[in-house]
Amino acid sequence: MLKAVIFDFDGLIIDTELPEFETWRETFQAFGGTLNLEKWLPMVGSGTSTAPFDIYAYLEEQAGRTLDKEAIRAERQQRYLEKIATQPLLPGVEKLIYEAHQQGIAVAVASSSTRSWVEGHLKERGLLNYFHSITTADEVEFAKPRPDIYLKALQKLNIQPHEAIALEDSLHGMRAAKAAGIYCIVVPNTLTRHFDFSEADRRISSIAELSLANLLQDFADADVSR
Repeated sequence: MLKAVIFDFDGLIIDTELPEFETWRETFQAFGGTLNLEKWLPMVGSGTSTAPFDIYAYLEEQAGRTLDKEAIRAERQQRYLEKIATQPLLPGVEKLIYEAHQQGIAVAVASSSTRSWVEGHLKERGLLNYFHSITTADEVEFAKPRPDIYLKALQKLNIQPHEAIALEDSLHGMRAAKAAGIYCIVVPNTLTRHFDFSEADRRISSIAELSLANLLQDFADADVSR
């Protein structure tokens, strides 16, 4: 029986991932460097504890000198926040949240971002009160692709892995959900659509393709409890 739908946040509820790449690429260009998509993609869906490389060290390597990391962080973050301030919810997200809420199915977030980041954006968009729990990277030792965030989310919801569905957009997120034993539907975004998501239980192009009814049917057909 499905008891919870667990959403990733960045790139799934709101497209924060393309603006992040764009602002980092602009920063590299400002210092005479290059940040290509292939280099950046392994960062998508990871957290500070699991990042595949140090972005500031890579920038200094390309610039050929030591840089003021704090000044760069503050300037890029400001541009990033300006870009995402008007980002809408991605298609289908709001409808699925409302449907699950109305049917008494718990709605949760499991994110490699910080709690303040996730809660702030959900509150701004009037959705925070619909979520039964929010689990973020600042609550666990390791972010995605390790399963820690999902295991913590299950613990908060007081449910077993076979009683949940995870919605993810990245390889790190999918691998974290699967490592936690959770049925995972992948919804790739602009950056992640070329990844190999063959390990996912299902892949769709948009959450708008889902209704709670077909999500429940999909869950039943998969016989997740086995």
